[in-house]
Formats: sequence, C-alpha cells, structure tokens
Amino acid sequence: MTESPEASPEAGPAEPSESRAHVDAADLAAIARQLGREPRGVVAVAHRCACGDPDVVATAPRLPDGTPFPTTFYATCPRLTGATSTLESSGLMRQMSERLAGDPELAAAYRGAHEDYLRRRAALGEVPEIAGISAGGMPDRVKCLHVLAAHALAAGPGVNPLGDETLAALPAWGEDGPCMVASDGETPRTDRRESAGAATDAAQGGR
Repeated sequence: MTESPEASPEAGPAEPSESRAHVDAADLAAIARQLGREPRGVVAVAHRCACGDPDVVATAPRLPDGTPFPTTFYATCPRLTGATSTLESSGLMRQMSERLAGDPELAAAYRGAHEDYLRRRAALGEVPEIAGISAGGMPDRVKCLHVLAAHALAAGPGVNPLGDETLAALPAWGEDGPCMVASDGETPRTDRRESAGAATDAAQGGR
C-alpha cells in the first residue's frame, strides 16, 4: 500500500519547525526535491542512499500544525518508493501477512519490530493520540512496505524482519547516483558520500 497523503510529511502547508535547525540545509533541499514540495516535521536524516542523499527521514510525532504523525521513518527517495510500490503490487504484503498468521517465531520478531518503532518514536516525543500505534500494519499485519523498508533502513538489519525482507527484494536504487539533480550553488552530493553509511543523525538511537 502506498503511503496515503494524510500520512505524508509533505502534505499541505507548514510553518518552519525549530527542530529543522538540526538538519543540514542541503539535506532539507534534497528532501524537498525528492518529495516535490516542502517537507514537514523532519528532525533527522535516518538513512542515506549510496549516492549520499537522504533516502529516509525521521519525522516528529507531532507535525508543526499540531497533527499527530505516527510514521516516524519516512522514505523520500523516488527510486526507493517506486520500487517498493512495485513490490506491493506483486502481492508480497498478502504473502507476508499469511506467514505472520502461521509462523509464531516470525510473529514474535515482528512484534519486537513494533515495539522498537514505538521506542524510537518516544525518544522524539510523546503524543497521546498515537500511543501504542506504530505504522505499516505492525504488529499483526502488513499494510505498507514503504514503512517497513524505511524502518529497516533506519534501525539497521535484524530489527524488522519483514522490512529486511523487503529491502532484500528491492533493486539497488542508489547505484546510478542521486535521484534528483541539485541546483547550481548547492552542495554536490558526491561531497557527502562519505557519510552515507553512518548517517542516522539522531534517529537510529546509537545503532
């Protein structure tokens, strides 16, 4: 399932967030190009593509306009999201949900991913309206592979088993360079490739 507009940090106008002061201006510009409009509530780059650009952002659990936002880790790279949408259309989510129902060990690991998601979101702030609600169908179903893939990228291998499976089924979306071309005068993406492997900013919680 493609992430819905109401669950998207780019949806609608927004006032600048104070938390953005901690996100590099060049990263915010890259994210805006990827999304096609100004992002909202971005608090960190949670993962970088092989090209050096952000491909997953961490988003505040409450957006600047006060809207609760449960999708903490949001995929921004058009190549990543497009390839993930293709996987969704293949019936993979249904297959994963069926496996969850019949495999107690997988179900337990997936519930652990749900708890990890909640823990990481709580580190960004408590929002009572979404307490206990993670994203992507966790802990019992698979409703959005974009969410699972973004969580797996942000948290690292071994945290979200179905997110890891999703990533393994995707093509190498960053090998051909940046998905969006920077404007003149902006920091070249190649200047930031060295940080691609370590870029979690504050989002990965020390992983």
